[in-house]
Amino acid sequence: MPHATIAGATINYEILEPPLGRSSPSPTTLNLAISPGGRNPMADMRPLGTLLAQAGCRVLLHDRRNCGASDVGFDAARSEYEMWADDLDELLGALAMRPAIVAGSSSGARLALTLALRHRASVRALLLIRVTGGRFAVDRLVEKYYDVHARAAAEGGMAAVCATEHFAEVIANRPENRALLMALKPADFIACMNAWRSHFLAGIDLPLIGTSEADLRSLHVPVCIVPGNDLTHPRARGPLVQPLIPNAELHYVTDVEHDVDVTPAEECTVHYPAMAGIFTDFLRRRLDKPA
Repeated sequence: MPHATIAGATINYEILEPPLGRSSPSPTTLNLAISPGGRNPMADMRPLGTLLAQAGCRVLLHDRRNCGASDVGFDAARSEYEMWADDLDELLGALAMRPAIVAGSSSGARLALTLALRHRASVRALLLIRVTGGRFAVDRLVEKYYDVHARAAAEGGMAAVCATEHFAEVIANRPENRALLMALKPADFIACMNAWRSHFLAGIDLPLIGTSEADLRSLHVPVCIVPGNDLTHPRARGPLVQPLIPNAELHYVTDVEHDVDVTPAEECTVHYPAMAGIFTDFLRRRLDKPA
């Protein structure tokens, strides 16, 4: 896989090109960046990205910092999503892919929204999958993303952080990450986890985690929302936020709602062909002019 150096960090990425001779959803090939949920690797979005490439988009997949085979990196001065958004904006620029359609599922949707708010000229449209909001989601995710790692550092230093399930996987994907983690002072790592936790907790009463009503009303690009169907990604978040966005459409791929923390990944994948159809139609209708 190719790599790019973005703000001093090595970022793993891949570009899925549209098939030769396949017509694109607009008079020019559309650049599209798509990110997975959680801190999952970019491979999680390759099946959907491939369908969108087959429809005529040039699709960028990348591993965010602290994910997949990219470098770990910590910046307490910004939220984790602001760091990811700034990285993606710079990566899009380095690859001459601005402005882009920006898509994402769950935390990838938070990244897409943050990018649209921080780097408005870099975004042509948003495709938001399994948007996240509410107290249950916030309480569950701050534990999963931040608290478990802060406790590990407090109890066993950075060696214990390296041994956690997530960071052990990141080290397995990119062995250089062990040295990067071990070079950190536990107190500095904990301070960053607490800062990122505070940013996340601030979204507990917002329409979406990390995005206020004023933020949503300020969006100036077409937005397509496909809600989730579990306790972390409640179906009801879609119709709650769609009226707040001036240029948004709401579409569903299932009528089923699960009383579970997170819908199994294999069930989400089943809906990718339907999502690709929704997104392709949306882009054909809403982006009828080249950038």
